[in-house]
Amino acid sequence: MKKILFFGDSITDCGRNKDENCNNHTVLGCGYVRDIASALLQRDPLGYQIINRGISGNRVVDLYARIKKDVWNHTPDVLSILIGINDIWHEASHHNGVEVDRFEAVYRMLLSDTLKRLPKTKIIIMEPFYLSGSATDVAQEYFGKTDLYRAAAKKLADEFNLPFVELQDTLTELGQKYGNSTFLLDGVHPTVQGAAVLCDKWLCVFDKIKDDLES
Repeated sequence: MKKILFFGDSITDCGRNKDENCNNHTVLGCGYVRDIASALLQRDPLGYQIINRGISGNRVVDLYARIKKDVWNHTPDVLSILIGINDIWHEASHHNGVEVDRFEAVYRMLLSDTLKRLPKTKIIIMEPFYLSGSATDVAQEYFGKTDLYRAAAKKLADEFNLPFVELQDTLTELGQKYGNSTFLLDGVHPTVQGAAVLCDKWLCVFDKIKDDLES
């Protein structure tokens, strides 16, 4: 059985039950993590253990602060990371964001330390994203910097030779065709349709590396 752990903010959290004694579907939340779990477990009902360790509001510095407890101690076969939008949003709302150079530096440290401690773990980096919406339009001068965080995440994926899930261009294209709020409720948080997009894009990347997972 392969253990896949998802690490991130509210987009990953998506209302998951954080009760350590809970042992049902609510531990996965109602977003893309549950969609991915459903798809993988339909393929192989006993082949995967899916763990959601998203926490709403997290920035990259918050991920690094809790990485031992929430990632390393679980020794996952696959670690999927989606982070970045709160590093921007917290600056807009509380002046407590993470500048892009510091975002890149902390993210690099997170990846480097994880690969040292869990050298057999496959890491997937998901691209941060946003669209014009009710939460983002009021702070466009901040959210307009998302491209810098996307570029930093892609740079790190290339630097560490890690698979990268591209999301922004697909969401932008779909938003132009069907309306942004069809996929991102407020410009940040995925709807059911948006979660399905994240799921599909993630599975395309995972399917390219799954054969490399140690038996």
